[in-house]
Amino acid sequence: MGSDTPRPSLRIIGLDEAGRGPWAGPVVAAAVWLRHEGLPATLRDGLDDSKKLTARAREALFDALQALPPEAGAVALGEASVAEIDRLNILQASLLAMRRAAAALPLTADAALVDGNQKPDLTCPLRTVVKGDSRSLSIAAASVIAKVSRDRTMAALARAHPGYGWERNQGYGTAEHREGIARLGVTPQHRRSFRPIREAIAKVS
Repeated sequence: MGSDTPRPSLRIIGLDEAGRGPWAGPVVAAAVWLRHEGLPATLRDGLDDSKKLTARAREALFDALQALPPEAGAVALGEASVAEIDRLNILQASLLAMRRAAAALPLTADAALVDGNQKPDLTCPLRTVVKGDSRSLSIAAASVIAKVSRDRTMAALARAHPGYGWERNQGYGTAEHREGIARLGVTPQHRRSFRPIREAIAKVS
């Protein structure tokens, strides 16, 4: 005879990161759990790969995700520093940031969906999803949280290290950033394991 007790839904989290490619700053990951039943239309219809969204749309979605009550969703961040990127390499640092984000969630995940094709070492079962931020709401939400959080971090670092344009280029190797390095040199926030930064240091050695 079947039980009349309803089976609780599985808590499946989404994981994504921001900042693998830049020459400066940390890599930031986010973990998000969403209770899809009754999810606000703002999130259900608006979430997508953060790179496809305008800055204004990302900010609005970020605020909506942060405002979810505990029974409707949970958000957590993880980060790997420039020193860890240089010590581990950017891939391993990204996976470390994801592990930290998942561990920071105020819940125990039953499973995880991870954007891309690389697996962080988690305590729950996981599945990688290529282009997952366009295919999974929870991964898309993690994409938005990670992107907005890292952009804000880079804007703060830009105030501490003016002249590189990090508030606009987020540490990517744009012409403005290259010109800043040529004029001002390399900062402690530059990733010395990245070839353009190594070459910039070698020029002045």
